[in-house]
Amino acid sequence: MALLPRLRQLMRRPSSASRVGARRPTKAARRGDTLHEDALRSMLSDDPNNERAFVALAEIVRRRAAEASPDHDPLSAETTDTERQRAADLAVWALGEELAGNPRAWYPLIEVARLSVHDDNEGTVRRLTTAAERDPSGKALVEALALLREAGLPVDALGLGVGHWRPREHDPEVARHLVLASIEAGRPLEAKQHIAALDLYPNQRAVADLKGELARDVAHAEQTIPGT
Repeated sequence: MALLPRLRQLMRRPSSASRVGARRPTKAARRGDTLHEDALRSMLSDDPNNERAFVALAEIVRRRAAEASPDHDPLSAETTDTERQRAADLAVWALGEELAGNPRAWYPLIEVARLSVHDDNEGTVRRLTTAAERDPSGKALVEALALLREAGLPVDALGLGVGHWRPREHDPEVARHLVLASIEAGRPLEAKQHIAALDLYPNQRAVADLKGELARDVAHAEQTIPGT
């Protein structure tokens, strides 16, 4: 069963799936994990976009969820591994949704979108849009565009980027992903427009190398894409 339908199924059960990522002390709990988790949650309360803290906490909830998943027939090792991976993904999903409740949080939304990208295109784009809108630096937009490109969705990346990129203010790496997404979508002329938009960036010396690199990428694409 895919991750999104499985999540919906769990959410319809009497005990909410949103508790999967929460700390639940048990007799078998490792004291080190408990202390570490409390420290990480405190860090994320101060800064919900602390990537290192999120990754470390996600590893704890992944391990706990995998260890808590019910054992199956020992002869069905592949199925057991799949179930454990699914339980771990659901735990991280629940953690991301919990932290995304903070109106300053954008990184948790990126991680939930990463889990949903192959099952729920509309929900993924919605989460990435919210993440981009919450971050004035453009870093969230960079992460969102990279995620969509990695998933083979350059057109979705272009839709998101064109609607939210502010060339004067945002991280210039947004331009890199928009240019490469344009090339991947077979739109080298559109890619040139994104390079030109970098002229609006206040520090032209800082983006000079990037503009040259992207111009070479577009020139190469024009030689290989039919009709250009």
